[in-house]
Amino acid sequence: MANNINKKVKLHIKKGDTVKIISGDSKGLQGVIKSVLVSSNRAIVEGVNMVTKHTKPSATNPQGGIVKKEAPIHISNLMLVDSKGVASRIGRKLVDNKLVRYSKKSQEVIK
Repeated sequence: MANNINKKVKLHIKKGDTVKIISGDSKGLQGVIKSVLVSSNRAIVEGVNMVTKHTKPSATNPQGGIVKKEAPIHISNLMLVDSKGVASRIGRKLVDNKLVRYSKKSQEVIK
């Protein structure tokens, strides 16, 4: 059990990728990943899975009120969109002794 704590997990997505939501309330929408929460296997996608949050008045927001913000989505519900605009599964292969991600549909390397 102690060995699993420090293992670095390889995810099929990372910050800045364009993804398509494949299940849930936001199914079919596309967006750019703002951040990835590796510990909980979730990602925050820009403009998708919006929730309303009620905030109390504070120094930064003296009025308070209702704020809309993005909620995290589990990464199993996200599929990467390649440069041609097609959602595809992702694989890894060695190119010039470097492990790179590639689209399994178009076989092109993802930058």
